[in-house]
Amino acid sequence: MGADRPDDGEMPPDEHPDRPPDRNENGSRPGGSGGAAAETRSYEEYYVQLSAAAAAEKIVAARRISAEEQAAAEKWDEQSGESRQMWGEYQRKWPPEERPPPDRSKAEPGSWVGEGNRVLRPDADAQVEAACDRIVGVERDKISPAMLAVESQDPDRRLVGFDHRLKRGDRIKEKVCDKIDEQGYSPVEALSRVSDAIRFTFQYREGRYTQGVWADIGRLRDQGFELHTLKNSWSEDQYKGINSQWIDPETGQRFEVQFHTRISFEAKQLTHKAYERLRTHQADKFEELVLEAFQKKVTAEVPVPPGAADIPDYPERDTDAR
Repeated sequence: MGADRPDDGEMPPDEHPDRPPDRNENGSRPGGSGGAAAETRSYEEYYVQLSAAAAAEKIVAARRISAEEQAAAEKWDEQSGESRQMWGEYQRKWPPEERPPPDRSKAEPGSWVGEGNRVLRPDADAQVEAACDRIVGVERDKISPAMLAVESQDPDRRLVGFDHRLKRGDRIKEKVCDKIDEQGYSPVEALSRVSDAIRFTFQYREGRYTQGVWADIGRLRDQGFELHTLKNSWSEDQYKGINSQWIDPETGQRFEVQFHTRISFEAKQLTHKAYERLRTHQADKFEELVLEAFQKKVTAEVPVPPGAADIPDYPERDTDAR
């Protein structure tokens, strides 16, 4: 005989665990001497009403989130207008058309010469051009169809800037020159390490951002792509968003996927020319301070989605691509 439990005044366990609490077998609440009204709902009615109450709570929460997102969007629209005016003032003080053009006087005939006096000799330029043609083919035949398949799996977010998924040739060649100078790569090796020659951007609502990013990372892996790096910049002061680098193991092609909200994507677009100007290292100290202050001002106005800053980097930070 098993040990007896001490009598603590509790009722014996209900032999019908699926019965709503305090119900008779017919689904009604037992009447009492205290005059409480007898329960008239059936078991099925009880759970239908319980589900309806839970659904109503979700609707209220969704409306609250939508109201918060709308308020943030209105605030951003007002603040970004001020930032655009500031950028206009910057361009009046430092007109882009007055910057000196690249110096081609010392370059070998047929060389490519870019901003910051970067140079690719004719043979190197031809190698990069041929490799770029291969990248276009891989993007068209393999990567873009897979990305569109991923997009189709969730109608609550979308790819933005899809028509600009291929980086301009001059920008690719600038990065190739930098990698040749800094790491001593051959032109083709340098190009293979340019992670954003192909770039995609997913845009989410703030309230669904974090779960959407996690879901899409899984979907990209399901397509057979390998995650190379992921950099979370939601806690930084010059840029907010997540940039990730992926590799197609079949072709070895790298590509970039960015994860943004509408506001963080617009902030990136608004500050991108400032970022590119800083990257040339041709601005003087005062102009650099103005550009950095502008980026900080715009970035500070971007709301951080719940949980976004907690998505971890993988496996290390990469500071080259934006």
